[in-house]
Amino acid sequence: MTNHEPIIPHLFRTEYRKIVSVLCRHFGFREIEIAEDIASETFQVAMQAWGLEGLPPNPAGWLYNTAKNKAKNYLHRESIFRDNIAPGLKNIEPQAAGDDIDLSLQNINDSQLQMMFAVCHPAISREAQIGLSLRILCGFGIDEIATAFVTNKEVINKRLFRAKEKLRKEKVQIELPPPLEIDARLEQVLTTIYLLFNEGYYSVSQNNTLRKELCLEAMRLCTMLIENPDTNKPQVNALLALMCFHASRFDARMNGNGEIILYDEQDSSLWNTDLINKGGYFLSMAAQGSKLSRYHLEAGIAAWHTQQSDSPEKWEGILHLYNQLLQREYSPVAALNRTYAVAKVRGKEVAIAEAERLNLPENHFYYALLGELYSGLNDDKARLHWLTALSLAKTDADKEAIRKKLGV
Repeated sequence: MTNHEPIIPHLFRTEYRKIVSVLCRHFGFREIEIAEDIASETFQVAMQAWGLEGLPPNPAGWLYNTAKNKAKNYLHRESIFRDNIAPGLKNIEPQAAGDDIDLSLQNINDSQLQMMFAVCHPAISREAQIGLSLRILCGFGIDEIATAFVTNKEVINKRLFRAKEKLRKEKVQIELPPPLEIDARLEQVLTTIYLLFNEGYYSVSQNNTLRKELCLEAMRLCTMLIENPDTNKPQVNALLALMCFHASRFDARMNGNGEIILYDEQDSSLWNTDLINKGGYFLSMAAQGSKLSRYHLEAGIAAWHTQQSDSPEKWEGILHLYNQLLQREYSPVAALNRTYAVAKVRGKEVAIAEAERLNLPENHFYYALLGELYSGLNDDKARLHWLTALSLAKTDADKEAIRKKLGV
Protein backbone atom coordinates (compact mmCIF):
# COMPACT_ATOMS: atom_id res chain seq x y z
CA MET A 1 0.00 0.00 0.00
CA THR A 2 1.38 3.41 -0.98
CA ASN A 3 1.25 6.21 1.53
CA HIS A 4 -1.40 8.21 -0.36
CA GLU A 5 -4.12 5.55 -0.11
CA PRO A 6 -5.30 6.05 3.49
CA ILE A 7 -5.86 9.79 2.97
CA ILE A 8 -7.98 9.55 -0.19
CA PRO A 9 -11.25 8.43 1.51
CA HIS A 10 -10.84 11.17 4.14
CA LEU A 11 -10.23 13.84 1.51
CA PHE A 12 -13.15 12.58 -0.56
CA ARG A 13 -15.44 13.03 2.43
CA THR A 14 -14.16 16.54 3.25
CA GLU A 15 -13.30 18.01 -0.17
CA TYR A 16 -15.72 16.41 -2.66
CA ARG A 17 -18.66 18.33 -1.22
CA LYS A 18 -16.75 21.62 -1.39
CA ILE A 19 -15.74 21.17 -5.02
CA VAL A 20 -19.26 20.11 -6.08
CA SER A 21 -20.92 23.01 -4.24
CA VAL A 22 -18.59 25.62 -5.76
CA LEU A 23 -18.90 24.20 -9.29
CA CYS A 24 -22.68 23.96 -9.02
CA ARG A 25 -22.85 27.56 -7.88
CA HIS A 26 -20.69 28.50 -10.89
CA PHE A 27 -22.52 26.36 -13.50
CA GLY A 28 -26.03 26.40 -12.04
CA PHE A 29 -28.11 23.44 -10.91
CA ARG A 30 -28.73 22.49 -14.54
CA GLU A 31 -25.19 21.09 -14.71
CA ILE A 32 -24.99 19.35 -11.35
CA GLU A 33 -23.94 16.04 -12.95
CA ILE A 34 -21.06 17.84 -14.68
CA ALA A 35 -19.96 19.25 -11.32
CA GLU A 36 -20.12 15.77 -9.75
CA ASP A 37 -18.23 14.23 -12.67
CA ILE A 38 -15.45 16.83 -12.47
CA ALA A 39 -15.12 16.27 -8.71
CA SER A 40 -15.03 12.46 -9.15
CA GLU A 41 -12.50 12.67 -11.98
CA THR A 42 -10.32 14.92 -9.82
CA PHE A 43 -10.04 12.17 -7.22
CA GLN A 44 -9.35 9.53 -9.87
CA VAL A 45 -6.45 11.63 -11.17
CA ALA A 46 -5.20 12.07 -7.59
CA MET A 47 -5.17 8.30 -7.05
CA GLN A 48 -3.06 7.80 -10.16
CA ALA A 49 -0.73 10.79 -9.79
CA TRP A 50 -0.08 10.41 -6.08
CA GLY A 51 0.59 6.71 -6.55
CA LEU A 52 3.42 7.59 -8.95
CA GLU A 53 4.70 10.89 -7.55
CA GLY A 54 3.82 10.60 -3.87
CA LEU A 55 1.59 12.80 -1.72
CA PRO A 56 1.85 16.54 -2.56
CA PRO A 57 2.66 19.04 0.24
CA ASN A 58 -0.90 20.45 0.12
CA PRO A 59 -3.28 17.65 -0.97
CA ALA A 60 -6.45 19.77 -0.73
CA GLY A 61 -4.87 22.59 -2.72
CA TRP A 62 -3.74 20.06 -5.36
CA LEU A 63 -7.32 18.81 -5.65
CA TYR A 64 -8.68 22.37 -5.98
CA ASN A 65 -6.22 23.26 -8.77
CA THR A 66 -6.99 20.04 -10.64
CA ALA A 67 -10.75 20.63 -10.32
CA LYS A 68 -10.31 24.24 -11.53
CA ASN A 69 -8.38 23.09 -14.60
CA LYS A 70 -10.94 20.42 -15.42
CA ALA A 71 -13.76 22.97 -15.04
CA LYS A 72 -11.95 25.45 -17.31
CA ASN A 73 -11.42 22.74 -19.93
CA TYR A 74 -15.10 21.85 -19.77
CA LEU A 75 -16.14 25.50 -20.18
CA HIS A 76 -13.71 25.89 -23.09
CA ARG A 77 -15.16 22.87 -24.88
CA GLU A 78 -18.68 24.15 -24.26
CA SER A 79 -17.72 27.53 -25.67
CA ILE A 80 -16.38 25.94 -28.87
CA PHE A 81 -19.52 23.79 -29.15
CA ARG A 82 -21.77 26.80 -28.62
CA ASP A 83 -19.97 28.95 -31.18
CA ASN A 84 -19.54 26.34 -33.91
CA ILE A 85 -22.49 23.96 -33.52
CA ALA A 86 -25.11 25.25 -31.10
CA PRO A 87 -26.22 28.32 -33.16
CA GLY A 88 -28.14 25.92 -35.39
CA LEU A 89 -29.73 24.05 -32.47
CA LYS A 90 -32.62 24.99 -30.23
CA ASN A 91 -32.84 24.89 -26.44
CA ILE A 92 -29.10 25.22 -25.90
CA GLU A 93 -28.46 27.50 -22.94
CA PRO A 94 -25.11 29.29 -22.57
CA GLN A 95 -22.81 28.10 -19.81
CA ALA A 96 -21.35 30.22 -17.05
CA ALA A 97 -18.46 32.03 -18.65
CA GLY A 98 -14.87 32.82 -18.13
CA ASP A 99 -14.77 33.90 -14.47
CA ASP A 100 -12.20 31.95 -12.51
CA ILE A 101 -13.48 29.05 -10.42
CA ASP A 102 -13.27 30.48 -6.90
CA LEU A 103 -12.25 27.81 -4.40
CA SER A 104 -11.38 30.26 -1.65
CA LEU A 105 -12.47 29.36 1.88
CA GLN A 106 -15.14 32.09 1.90
CA ASN A 107 -16.65 31.02 -1.41
CA ILE A 108 -16.55 27.35 -0.38
CA ASN A 109 -18.49 28.16 2.81
CA ASP A 110 -20.96 30.41 0.96
CA SER A 111 -21.49 27.82 -1.77
CA GLN A 112 -22.15 24.99 0.70
CA LEU A 113 -24.62 27.11 2.65
CA GLN A 114 -26.47 28.11 -0.52
CA MET A 115 -26.44 24.52 -1.73
CA MET A 116 -28.00 23.48 1.59
CA PHE A 117 -31.04 25.65 0.86
CA ALA A 118 -31.18 24.38 -2.74
CA VAL A 119 -31.23 20.65 -1.91
CA CYS A 120 -33.70 21.24 0.95
CA HIS A 121 -36.17 22.90 -1.41
CA PRO A 122 -39.83 21.96 -0.72
CA ALA A 123 -40.25 20.90 -4.36
CA ILE A 124 -38.70 17.50 -3.54
CA SER A 125 -39.56 14.93 -0.87
CA ARG A 126 -37.92 14.84 2.56
CA GLU A 127 -36.36 11.49 1.68
CA ALA A 128 -34.82 12.98 -1.46
CA GLN A 129 -33.60 16.01 0.48
CA ILE A 130 -31.76 13.75 2.92
CA GLY A 131 -30.30 11.68 0.07
CA LEU A 132 -29.05 14.74 -1.82
CA SER A 133 -27.68 16.22 1.40
CA LEU A 134 -25.70 13.06 2.07
CA ARG A 135 -24.36 12.95 -1.49
CA ILE A 136 -23.68 16.63 -2.25
CA LEU A 137 -23.24 18.26 1.16
CA CYS A 138 -21.62 15.37 3.03
CA GLY A 139 -19.67 13.52 0.33
CA PHE A 140 -21.22 10.12 1.03
CA GLY A 141 -20.92 7.46 -1.66
CA ILE A 142 -23.99 5.81 -3.17
CA ASP A 143 -23.14 2.55 -1.35
CA GLU A 144 -23.02 4.37 1.99
CA ILE A 145 -26.34 6.13 1.35
CA ALA A 146 -27.94 2.81 0.40
CA THR A 147 -26.61 1.27 3.62
CA ALA A 148 -27.95 4.19 5.67
CA PHE A 149 -31.42 3.80 4.14
CA VAL A 150 -31.19 -0.03 4.25
CA THR A 151 -31.85 -0.31 0.52
CA ASN A 152 -29.82 -0.83 -2.68
CA LYS A 153 -27.79 1.41 -5.00
CA GLU A 154 -30.38 1.29 -7.79
CA VAL A 155 -33.10 2.72 -5.53
CA ILE A 156 -30.79 5.52 -4.34
CA ASN A 157 -29.60 6.40 -7.86
CA LYS A 158 -33.19 6.64 -9.10
CA ARG A 159 -34.21 8.74 -6.09
CA LEU A 160 -31.35 11.19 -6.57
CA PHE A 161 -31.92 11.40 -10.34
CA ARG A 162 -35.60 12.24 -9.90
CA ALA A 163 -34.78 14.84 -7.24
CA LYS A 164 -32.24 16.59 -9.48
CA GLU A 165 -34.67 16.58 -12.40
CA LYS A 166 -37.36 18.14 -10.23
CA LEU A 167 -35.02 20.86 -8.94
CA ARG A 168 -34.01 21.65 -12.54
CA LYS A 169 -37.63 21.75 -13.67
CA GLU A 170 -38.48 24.14 -10.83
CA LYS A 171 -35.43 26.28 -11.80
CA VAL A 172 -34.20 26.23 -8.19
CA GLN A 173 -31.39 28.74 -7.68
CA ILE A 174 -28.29 28.10 -5.59
CA GLU A 175 -28.57 31.12 -3.35
CA LEU A 176 -29.69 32.22 0.10
CA PRO A 177 -33.40 33.12 0.20
CA PRO A 178 -34.31 36.82 0.54
CA PRO A 179 -34.46 38.08 4.17
CA LEU A 180 -38.28 37.99 4.25
CA GLU A 181 -38.32 34.32 3.16
CA ILE A 182 -35.34 32.99 5.08
CA ASP A 183 -37.23 31.92 8.23
CA ALA A 184 -39.75 29.85 6.26
CA ARG A 185 -37.07 28.20 4.12
CA LEU A 186 -34.83 27.72 7.16
CA GLU A 187 -37.53 25.57 8.77
CA GLN A 188 -37.28 23.13 5.85
CA VAL A 189 -33.49 23.02 6.14
CA LEU A 190 -33.66 22.37 9.89
CA THR A 191 -36.18 19.57 9.39
CA THR A 192 -33.85 17.89 6.88
CA ILE A 193 -30.87 18.19 9.26
CA TYR A 194 -33.00 16.87 12.13
CA LEU A 195 -34.11 13.86 10.05
CA LEU A 196 -30.53 13.27 8.89
CA PHE A 197 -29.39 13.14 12.51
CA ASN A 198 -32.24 10.79 13.42
CA GLU A 199 -31.31 8.57 10.47
CA GLY A 200 -27.99 8.01 12.22
CA TYR A 201 -29.16 7.98 15.83
CA TYR A 202 -32.19 5.72 15.41
CA SER A 203 -31.27 3.92 12.16
CA VAL A 204 -31.92 0.20 11.73
CA SER A 205 -28.57 -0.04 9.92
CA GLN A 206 -26.05 -2.27 11.70
CA ASN A 207 -23.09 -0.12 10.58
CA ASN A 208 -22.30 1.72 13.81
CA THR A 209 -19.47 3.79 12.30
CA LEU A 210 -21.68 5.00 9.47
CA ARG A 211 -24.47 5.85 11.89
CA LYS A 212 -22.14 8.00 13.98
CA GLU A 213 -20.88 9.75 10.82
CA LEU A 214 -24.47 10.61 9.85
CA CYS A 215 -24.96 12.28 13.24
CA LEU A 216 -21.68 14.19 12.98
CA GLU A 217 -22.52 15.40 9.46
CA ALA A 218 -25.90 16.69 10.63
CA MET A 219 -24.15 18.57 13.42
CA ARG A 220 -21.61 20.00 10.94
CA LEU A 221 -24.37 21.30 8.65
CA CYS A 222 -26.13 22.90 11.60
CA THR A 223 -22.85 24.51 12.68
CA MET A 224 -22.52 26.06 9.21
CA LEU A 225 -25.89 27.74 9.72
CA ILE A 226 -24.78 29.11 13.08
CA GLU A 227 -21.58 30.50 11.60
CA ASN A 228 -23.52 32.64 9.10
CA PRO A 229 -25.16 35.79 10.57
CA ASP A 230 -28.19 35.45 8.26
CA THR A 231 -29.01 31.95 9.50
CA ASN A 232 -27.78 32.10 13.10
CA LYS A 233 -31.26 31.96 14.63
CA PRO A 234 -32.39 30.73 18.09
CA GLN A 235 -34.07 27.63 16.62
CA VAL A 236 -30.80 26.69 14.86
CA ASN A 237 -28.92 26.88 18.16
CA ALA A 238 -31.67 24.84 19.80
CA LEU A 239 -31.35 22.09 17.18
CA LEU A 240 -27.56 21.94 17.57
CA ALA A 241 -28.00 21.77 21.36
CA LEU A 242 -30.45 18.88 20.94
CA MET A 243 -28.02 16.98 18.72
CA CYS A 244 -25.10 17.61 21.09
CA PHE A 245 -27.06 16.23 24.05
CA HIS A 246 -28.16 13.13 22.10
CA ALA A 247 -24.71 12.53 20.60
CA SER A 248 -23.16 12.74 24.08
CA ARG A 249 -24.84 9.43 24.95
CA PHE A 250 -24.17 7.73 21.60
CA ASP A 251 -21.49 5.33 22.88
CA ALA A 252 -23.45 4.44 26.01
CA ARG A 253 -26.74 3.55 24.31
CA MET A 254 -25.39 0.62 22.30
CA ASN A 255 -23.25 -2.36 23.26
CA GLY A 256 -20.56 -4.11 21.23
CA ASN A 257 -23.17 -6.30 19.49
CA GLY A 258 -25.13 -3.28 18.27
CA GLU A 259 -27.93 -3.82 20.81
CA ILE A 260 -29.71 -0.80 22.26
CA ILE A 261 -29.08 -0.24 25.98
CA LEU A 262 -32.08 1.26 27.78
CA TYR A 263 -31.58 4.63 29.45
CA ASP A 264 -31.74 3.28 33.02
CA GLU A 265 -29.08 0.69 32.20
CA GLN A 266 -26.57 2.99 30.48
CA ASP A 267 -23.08 3.49 31.88
CA SER A 268 -23.08 7.26 32.44
CA SER A 269 -19.27 7.27 32.61
CA LEU A 270 -19.39 6.76 28.83
CA TRP A 271 -21.35 9.98 28.30
CA ASN A 272 -19.32 12.65 26.52
CA THR A 273 -19.09 15.61 28.91
CA ASP A 274 -17.59 17.88 26.24
CA LEU A 275 -20.68 17.44 24.06
CA ILE A 276 -22.94 17.93 27.09
CA ASN A 277 -21.20 21.24 27.82
CA LYS A 278 -21.49 22.30 24.18
CA GLY A 279 -25.18 21.43 24.27
CA GLY A 280 -25.60 23.64 27.31
CA TYR A 281 -23.84 26.52 25.54
CA PHE A 282 -26.00 26.33 22.40
CA LEU A 283 -29.17 25.93 24.49
CA SER A 284 -28.30 29.17 26.32
CA MET A 285 -27.74 30.87 22.93
CA ALA A 286 -31.13 29.57 21.78
CA ALA A 287 -32.79 31.37 24.70
CA GLN A 288 -31.92 34.79 23.26
CA GLY A 289 -35.00 35.00 21.04
CA SER A 290 -38.69 35.18 21.86
CA LYS A 291 -39.74 32.28 19.62
CA LEU A 292 -40.13 28.82 21.20
CA SER A 293 -39.62 26.02 18.69
CA ARG A 294 -40.02 22.26 18.99
CA TYR A 295 -36.22 22.10 19.03
CA HIS A 296 -36.11 24.20 22.20
CA LEU A 297 -38.45 21.76 23.95
CA GLU A 298 -36.72 18.63 22.66
CA ALA A 299 -33.31 20.07 23.59
CA GLY A 300 -34.62 20.74 27.10
CA ILE A 301 -35.79 17.13 27.40
CA ALA A 302 -32.44 15.87 26.09
CA ALA A 303 -30.60 18.16 28.54
CA TRP A 304 -32.47 16.65 31.50
CA HIS A 305 -31.49 13.19 30.25
CA THR A 306 -27.81 14.09 30.60
CA GLN A 307 -28.31 14.68 34.33
CA GLN A 308 -27.15 11.58 36.15
CA SER A 309 -29.47 11.95 39.13
CA ASP A 310 -32.85 10.19 39.20
CA SER A 311 -34.56 12.91 41.24
CA PRO A 312 -38.29 13.72 41.09
CA GLU A 313 -37.34 17.21 39.88
CA LYS A 314 -35.62 15.73 36.82
CA TRP A 315 -38.59 13.63 35.71
CA GLU A 316 -41.12 16.35 36.52
CA GLY A 317 -39.08 18.70 34.32
CA ILE A 318 -39.04 16.16 31.50
CA LEU A 319 -42.79 15.51 31.83
CA HIS A 320 -43.56 19.25 31.78
CA LEU A 321 -41.55 19.71 28.57
CA TYR A 322 -43.22 16.69 26.93
CA ASN A 323 -46.61 18.19 27.78
CA GLN A 324 -45.61 21.44 26.07
CA LEU A 325 -44.19 19.60 23.08
CA LEU A 326 -47.34 17.54 22.52
CA GLN A 327 -49.53 20.61 22.82
CA ARG A 328 -47.41 22.33 20.22
CA GLU A 329 -46.92 19.44 17.78
CA TYR A 330 -48.43 16.02 18.50
CA SER A 331 -46.36 12.98 17.63
CA PRO A 332 -47.10 9.35 18.59
CA VAL A 333 -43.39 8.79 19.28
CA ALA A 334 -43.23 11.79 21.62
CA ALA A 335 -46.45 10.65 23.31
CA LEU A 336 -44.96 7.17 23.79
CA ASN A 337 -41.74 8.59 25.24
CA ARG A 338 -43.79 10.80 27.56
CA THR A 339 -45.35 7.74 29.23
CA TYR A 340 -41.92 6.72 30.52
CA ALA A 341 -41.69 10.07 32.31
CA VAL A 342 -45.26 9.58 33.58
CA ALA A 343 -44.19 6.27 35.14
CA LYS A 344 -41.30 7.99 36.91
CA VAL A 345 -43.49 10.82 38.27
CA ARG A 346 -46.93 9.24 38.81
CA GLY A 347 -46.23 5.51 38.93
CA LYS A 348 -46.57 2.58 36.56
CA GLU A 349 -50.36 2.18 36.86
CA VAL A 350 -51.04 5.71 35.61
CA ALA A 351 -48.44 5.29 32.86
CA ILE A 352 -50.04 2.02 31.71
CA ALA A 353 -53.46 3.66 31.42
CA GLU A 354 -52.00 6.53 29.35
CA ALA A 355 -49.88 4.20 27.19
CA GLU A 356 -52.80 1.89 26.35
CA ARG A 357 -54.87 4.87 25.19
CA LEU A 358 -52.21 5.56 22.55
CA ASN A 359 -52.97 2.23 20.81
CA LEU A 360 -49.98 1.86 18.47
CA PRO A 361 -50.48 -1.72 17.23
CA GLU A 362 -47.72 -1.63 14.57
CA ASN A 363 -45.02 -0.17 16.83
CA HIS A 364 -42.77 -2.68 18.57
CA PHE A 365 -41.47 0.02 20.94
CA TYR A 366 -45.07 0.47 22.16
CA TYR A 367 -45.29 -3.17 23.23
CA ALA A 368 -41.75 -3.16 24.61
CA LEU A 369 -42.66 -0.18 26.81
CA LEU A 370 -45.85 -1.90 27.99
CA GLY A 371 -43.71 -4.92 28.83
CA GLU A 372 -41.49 -2.70 30.98
CA LEU A 373 -44.46 -1.02 32.67
CA TYR A 374 -46.25 -4.29 33.47
CA SER A 375 -43.04 -5.92 34.72
CA GLY A 376 -43.36 -6.41 38.48
CA LEU A 377 -47.09 -5.64 38.40
CA ASN A 378 -48.35 -8.38 36.12
CA ASP A 379 -45.48 -10.47 34.75
CA ASP A 380 -47.77 -12.60 32.53
CA LYS A 381 -49.02 -9.48 30.73
CA ALA A 382 -45.47 -8.15 30.54
CA ARG A 383 -44.38 -11.35 28.81
CA LEU A 384 -47.26 -11.19 26.31
CA HIS A 385 -46.33 -7.62 25.38
CA TRP A 386 -42.66 -8.52 24.99
CA LEU A 387 -43.61 -11.45 22.73
CA THR A 388 -45.68 -9.08 20.58
CA ALA A 389 -42.76 -6.63 20.50
CA LEU A 390 -40.47 -9.48 19.40
CA SER A 391 -42.80 -10.39 16.52
CA LEU A 392 -42.82 -6.77 15.28
CA ALA A 393 -39.13 -5.89 15.79
CA LYS A 394 -37.26 -5.30 12.53
CA THR A 395 -33.60 -5.57 13.48
CA ASP A 396 -31.58 -8.39 15.00
CA ALA A 397 -30.31 -6.02 17.71
CA ASP A 398 -33.85 -5.08 18.78
CA LYS A 399 -34.93 -8.71 18.76
CA GLU A 400 -31.96 -9.75 20.89
CA ALA A 401 -32.69 -7.01 23.45
CA ILE A 402 -36.30 -8.23 23.74
CA ARG A 403 -35.20 -11.87 24.05
CA LYS A 404 -33.07 -10.88 27.02
CA LYS A 405 -36.16 -9.44 28.68
CA LEU A 406 -37.96 -12.72 28.00
CA GLY A 407 -35.04 -14.73 29.30
CA VAL A 408 -34.68 -16.76 26.08
